[in-house]
Amino acid sequence: MFLDLILLLSSIPVGFLIAWFARDELIQGRDYLFFLLILTFIGMIVLLKSETVVLTLGFICITAWISYLKSFDSKWAVIRKI
Repeated sequence: MFLDLILLLSSIPVGFLIAWFARDELIQGRDYLFFLLILTFIGMIVLLKSETVVLTLGFICITAWISYLKSFDSKWAVIRKI
């Protein structure tokens, strides 16, 4: 249980890292991030019996949520310059 909590909490820095690497793609992918966020959250509720699946979907959900929130930050997300 303790290891599961540590792995789930590690999704926060991973979410920031992925959002930082994909700064120029956050604005264009905002709809997809929201869809991924909703889909994984519903999947967590539906597949509640399997602990491993819920933890995996929770990791994805937290990571997508951080990227989605950072897509609204004008200092973080930038439009790609061609």
